[in-house]
Amino acid sequence: MKKPRVSKPIRVGSVIVGGGAPVSVQSMSKTDTRDARSTINQIRELEECGCEIIRVAVPDRQAAAAIKEIRKGISIPLVADIHFDYRLALAAMASGADGLRLNPGNIRDKQQIKKVVAAAKAREVPIRIGVNFGSLPPGKKTGRSIAACMVNMAMEQVDLLESMDFGLIKIALKAFDVPTAIEAYRSIARKTAYPLHLGITEAGLPRTGIIRSAAGIGILLYEGIGDTIRVSLSAHPREEVFTAYEILKSLNLRQRGPVLISCPSCGRSESDIVGLATKVGNYLQSVNKPVKIAVMGCVVNGPGEARAADVGIACGKGKGAIFKKGRVIRSVKESDYLRALTDEIDSL
Repeated sequence: MKKPRVSKPIRVGSVIVGGGAPVSVQSMSKTDTRDARSTINQIRELEECGCEIIRVAVPDRQAAAAIKEIRKGISIPLVADIHFDYRLALAAMASGADGLRLNPGNIRDKQQIKKVVAAAKAREVPIRIGVNFGSLPPGKKTGRSIAACMVNMAMEQVDLLESMDFGLIKIALKAFDVPTAIEAYRSIARKTAYPLHLGITEAGLPRTGIIRSAAGIGILLYEGIGDTIRVSLSAHPREEVFTAYEILKSLNLRQRGPVLISCPSCGRSESDIVGLATKVGNYLQSVNKPVKIAVMGCVVNGPGEARAADVGIACGKGKGAIFKKGRVIRSVKESDYLRALTDEIDSL
């Protein structure tokens, strides 16, 4: 891991982003924002999963007005996602939004931006400059790489906001193409100290989108780049939150909930390791503590490979060994594998 990039801290509601604060996890509600009750229910579910900042779409005045009720029903900061109409940003802030996401690709009138900035400054509401490859104006895509165009557009917006004496800025440069996103984030990380919001946009269904997101976000975080992340999946947003934490846990940046270490199984296995690991994984969904659990298929890997686990099992023919921190504590029959392991998990 490289030394984390030093960024300016900003506050989004109760959450500090940047300035050495832990990398925060965000998601976006997938309900109709105008349906306040459904939106509140989904956000509360995401709060239970560990979501720390939520973004909601604001396509019209009714959605902006609904933020007032939504904000009262949730516990985490709310960011209003604004496109095309600057007046929706003003209405969202009036309803209590803790932050704004503005897309400079579709709100370009300086006088309109000036009005939004004045209101944001008065309310101390941070603005995320959210540049997406897909919304770059045609004229911005000529003469340089796509990543360079994205960076140039973001820096133009930064200069504009700074000229209005506004510094509560966060930046995102999202693309579906992972190398493009990495190039863009690396470049802007050298040009400014504002905190960076990482993401691979429109990553797809979970099976492929998780891999694409982990590759892009993981590389950048390993290089010390990134202050907050959102995984974009065509799935329930709780999958986005779960994936984000798994990325952070894999890099030892955050610890939330359990880690399951399990071998892939092979011809040496004399038990149904995949089936047992699946059952243990399902059981761990109800565990919130940051414990490490191992399900190993034979003595080749066994306790040695999973020595860091708080508790685990090495399965053999008809019986297996329960171990803690690499030390075998007892043997159990195959029919008792799951019960014995979950009993040990409960005792931690």
